[in-house]
Amino acid sequence: MIYRQLGQTGLNVSQLGFGAMRLPMIGEGNAARIDRELAIPMIHRAFEMGVNYIDTAVGYCNQDSQRAVGDAMKAWGKRDDIVLSSKNHANGSDEKAWWQNLENSLERLQADHIDIYNLHGINWNAYVEDIEPNRMAWMQKALDQKLIRHICFSFHDNNEGLVNLIGTGRFASVTLQYNMLDRQLEDGIQLAHERGMGVVVMGPVAGGRLGVNSEVLANVLPGSGVARVPELALRFVLSNLHITVALSGMSTMQQVEENIAICADPISLSDRDKQAIDEHLDKLKAMADLYCTGCKYCMPCSHEVNIAGIFHQYNMARVYGLWDLAHQRYADLEKKGVAVDACIECGECEPKCPQNIDIRDQLKQAEKALVK
Repeated sequence: MIYRQLGQTGLNVSQLGFGAMRLPMIGEGNAARIDRELAIPMIHRAFEMGVNYIDTAVGYCNQDSQRAVGDAMKAWGKRDDIVLSSKNHANGSDEKAWWQNLENSLERLQADHIDIYNLHGINWNAYVEDIEPNRMAWMQKALDQKLIRHICFSFHDNNEGLVNLIGTGRFASVTLQYNMLDRQLEDGIQLAHERGMGVVVMGPVAGGRLGVNSEVLANVLPGSGVARVPELALRFVLSNLHITVALSGMSTMQQVEENIAICADPISLSDRDKQAIDEHLDKLKAMADLYCTGCKYCMPCSHEVNIAGIFHQYNMARVYGLWDLAHQRYADLEKKGVAVDACIECGECEPKCPQNIDIRDQLKQAEKALVK
């Protein structure tokens, strides 16, 4: 395993982190729980192979992720060898609820402290209106009491918001989205690194979109030996030296073994490789821009057709070659009753489209291509 310094925390962490949000489940619906017989050996195997960073949260896996991680870490026994990351999603001015979340997490994790404690999914507006007036004081108090070791945040917003949050100087690390298909935070990632923050990436395979076969993406680096898209996606993220950890939400032992093999390999992408990827993705993006841009001005549809969602899957398939995933996700839209067969061709959506797309005709084409 290869290790990197997590900003100025003093922590030396594996460049592959175990994201405990997609652990194998048993049971159905709200009663589903993590299958400990499968999940705990996966986590232990990752630890054995050098992974020392694991991330969880209250709501993951039907609110069972923290408990399963706690069970795994207790059985592992070497608490000080593992960097534990979790999150507090409580917002507003209810201090009691915030502290209750922390206390519950410590109990579920069977831990006396959490190393990387994140304000969960924040943005700049939330920081100004709520976090600075309220939650930052509680985070600092938890830090002073040694219940947490570092004040951090996870992030789902734009680059401007990220830059603003970095500028506060209040945080040790950030967990954010970054992958080959979503690079909007690249400048903020560089700034965070330059300011001494750790950068943890969630979704290196784009929430599963890059975890499937694609001839279009598999041929980005011909002759490189990197033929599988998930491997390319992971190497792409880790080739950015401003990034400390790539979290992978692993759900099978095979994924654990494969990802560790990739991240134990010191050979990263060369500058020429990265340039080739940039050029290829720029061409694909230019092609994608010719289609629906996902502005959603056409919505809501009076018959609940998810126009933007349908076009998104269609574009992911015809531009990036992600056909298997597009078929699967379109089938999910059909089950929800928001696919093309709900369209009555009233045409109300078309005058709203700034690109003047013939939406009714395009929906028919999308249905023809996406119904497997």
